[in-house]
Amino acid sequence: MRSMSKKPDAIFDYIVIGAGSAGCVIASRLAENDDVRVLLIEAGGRDNRLSIKMPSAFYMPLHDQKINWGYYSEPEPGLDYRRVHCPRGKVLGGSSSINGMVYIRGNRKDFDNWERLGATGWGYDSVLPYFKKSQRADLLNQNHRYKGHDGPLATTTGLMKNPLYAAFLEATRSAGFQLNEDVNGEYQEGFGPMPMTVDQGIRASTYHSFISKKSKTNLIISTNSLVNKLLIQEGVAKGVSYTKANRQLNVRANREIILCAGAINSPQILMLSGIGRAQDLRDLGIEVHCDLPGVGQNLMDHLEVYVQQASLLPISLHSHLGWLGKGLIGTKWLATRKGLGATNHFEAGGFIKSDPELDYPDIQFHFLPVAMSYDGKVKASQHGFQVHTGPMLSKSRGSIKLASSDPKDQPKIRFNYMSHEEDFVVFRKAIRTARSLFQQAPFDGIRGKELNPGEDFQSDDELNAFVRNNAESAYHPCGTCRMGVDEDSVVDPCARVKGINKLRVADASIFPRITNGNLNAPTIMVAERIADLIKSEQA
Repeated sequence: MRSMSKKPDAIFDYIVIGAGSAGCVIASRLAENDDVRVLLIEAGGRDNRLSIKMPSAFYMPLHDQKINWGYYSEPEPGLDYRRVHCPRGKVLGGSSSINGMVYIRGNRKDFDNWERLGATGWGYDSVLPYFKKSQRADLLNQNHRYKGHDGPLATTTGLMKNPLYAAFLEATRSAGFQLNEDVNGEYQEGFGPMPMTVDQGIRASTYHSFISKKSKTNLIISTNSLVNKLLIQEGVAKGVSYTKANRQLNVRANREIILCAGAINSPQILMLSGIGRAQDLRDLGIEVHCDLPGVGQNLMDHLEVYVQQASLLPISLHSHLGWLGKGLIGTKWLATRKGLGATNHFEAGGFIKSDPELDYPDIQFHFLPVAMSYDGKVKASQHGFQVHTGPMLSKSRGSIKLASSDPKDQPKIRFNYMSHEEDFVVFRKAIRTARSLFQQAPFDGIRGKELNPGEDFQSDDELNAFVRNNAESAYHPCGTCRMGVDEDSVVDPCARVKGINKLRVADASIFPRITNGNLNAPTIMVAERIADLIKSEQA
């Protein structure tokens, strides 16, 4: 193995690992200074697939192993020992190139809680400017205090042309819930439009938004490059070893290395580099550079189930799911970037409290005018509609551990889903609320039989069994390099790795607690703020 004592293959000011939701943002922002050279390393390739670009085809990349790590959890005891699918983007844009494109920032109390947990400077008032900095919203007649209009990331609101959206929102009002025109605004509770990261009919990944439209000669991107480890000397991150085209390369960073590989791969790379629980590393023959037991711990995620109802009227998207329907959608989208291909179809949803005494909502609903699984593998044989729903603030915690010292081996992922009884309580509330929404008057004449869970699942025990057998990940892993000041945290409030100089982690892995909603928006915010921190320290 080539050592750093020999001449590196190249020298840069900054090396960013992972061209995903965070990495593209940080690399782009650092490269705004023409006097620095930035290397962005990505394990995957280009984002030129139409299945990435077309919003309605988002389920297809979830199965495409050429642009997806294709991870699965270890058998989960709380889910009857099922292995849960955990797709992660392996392509320019990372998981922002394969996700459902829902733009939810989280609740203001999420970030105030981060600060109370030791993440100084990460309270809501401090992070709101960074949400706005990245955003280019198309929403009119909204409170501009909460909107950004000049950023690179386009967020749009669906047209909700399908009549089932209107029926759903009317049903939420009939059930006594408030209308909320902006779930990212002053308050989160209630139901209304769900913004999406779509730019004039095209998926707005972070690569599309922050990099592809710019020409920066000082930003070098190395694709199809698998990081082997960080090169560390005397407690300082000096460079990165990676493999490209069967050739091992070493590159050096004069200023900093920023790890943005996500909640699974960031702790994996740290551990492969000798940063983690010392005994675990020694057991795998890895030289220990920093005994940091928190690496890979505190893994969090959102689980969800589908509550599905048959439609008596042929007004759902079901008729478009065949080859002819998909072909017509694709043809129109290719020609115009409009129509059913230009939306993720998650155009309405909302948040409620499982208990009125709670400070803020803890259940999310995504409405979809068709009955099918998120990844498209399972769909009803008839017209229908559904909500995806589940707890947002589970107390269950899991871990990421190395399976071996080989960077090509998938790490051991265990979420420990449903390890707290409170999760079952909240799930039952979510399912019963969804059922009650579909029983409201606006669905009269539309509503057929319940397809999922079905009439056989009514009691607490029956619903618990349904959750154990059917709950799926919402693909929101985070927390595995937790930010804080206590001994178990991995990075400090400036995202610097404890015990190692010139190394930061900047992605969803540093979340102290999971946020209330989808994670792409807060991950982008984290990257924006850390980019500013880096630039201010180097000024």
